[in-house]
Amino acid sequence: MDKTDAIVIGAGVVGLAIARSLAMAGLSVVILEKEASFGTGISSRSSEVIHAGLHYPAASLKERLCCAGKQELYAYCESRKVPHHRIGKLTIAREANELARLDAIYNHALRAGADDGLLWMDGEQARALEPALDCTAALLSPSSGIVDSHALMLSLLGEAEDHGAMLARGTPVTHISRSGDLWRVECGETEIGSSILVNAAGLDAQAVAGSIEGFDPALIPPLHLAKGSYFTVSGKVPFSRLIYPLPITGGLGVHLTLDMGGQARFGPDVEWSETRDYTVDPTRRDDFAQAAQRFWPDLDPERLTPAYAGIRPNIGGPDAAQMADFRIDGPDTHGLPGLVCLFGIDSPGLTSSLAIGDYVTSLLL
Repeated sequence: MDKTDAIVIGAGVVGLAIARSLAMAGLSVVILEKEASFGTGISSRSSEVIHAGLHYPAASLKERLCCAGKQELYAYCESRKVPHHRIGKLTIAREANELARLDAIYNHALRAGADDGLLWMDGEQARALEPALDCTAALLSPSSGIVDSHALMLSLLGEAEDHGAMLARGTPVTHISRSGDLWRVECGETEIGSSILVNAAGLDAQAVAGSIEGFDPALIPPLHLAKGSYFTVSGKVPFSRLIYPLPITGGLGVHLTLDMGGQARFGPDVEWSETRDYTVDPTRRDDFAQAAQRFWPDLDPERLTPAYAGIRPNIGGPDAAQMADFRIDGPDTHGLPGLVCLFGIDSPGLTSSLAIGDYVTSLLL
């Protein structure tokens, strides 16, 4: 049996950030990824937005790690030349009956210190920034932005490897047991031992936890697949910032985002699914067009083309009273030494990734 100091299961942006943090702390790290390459799941199918932290429950891990992670991520991208852009975001109230909800977001963000320079704007002020926008009021979040997620993951992996970490691709975990002071992780015919084990398997986190001998099944939260589709907008759009409606159950609503090349897209919507189906139903275009036309009335629906879909590992489900928080369970939760399991790392997981890496390392060292 080969041995290492730490094993991280899952090579999405969060797993890579954790592996980097552990490696920089001086540990030998092996990253196990069942796919042929890193970041092919949740991390490659997001909006690539750097969130300010406006919308998350007070004192939650999402709020705390998003606010810290945003600052770390901007500094990291700046120093490592990872393509990113702090373009800002407008969260809008389309109708007067939405003003109370927008005001609640505003006051919550101010109390949390979630966004330096957050501004309340009436419709006229918002249209002065974005003339094509139709709204009653808006919040300008200047610290929101976008990032090239693949370039970010490539940088995180490179830095982890520079500190001795190794990525094993095409290596699904089949069983995990405890032997003395070591976790024994079986990957087909191969077995690796380590004193530290991190389950950052994203959509497979519950299945991985279920394969761990001695792990209490009652501590494994349910997995709800929140599918979100995206539609690309052909040609140039008359917006230079992210445009967000008010949040909905399971997500932040169909919003307009821009990638590093200036290409605009709408999404994601929320479609609760029983299967991991990544196809985009072209008949959903009319629903997207109607959602988009609430704040961009001049949009021609013919400009919308199916792009891609992602699936978020939601642990709250469609009937949750409020947004589910991240679950980052260490030994104090499950009683198993050297083990951290991460569940429900959906949005803002990308923004929070570096802070999550720090947090997990602090639980283990």
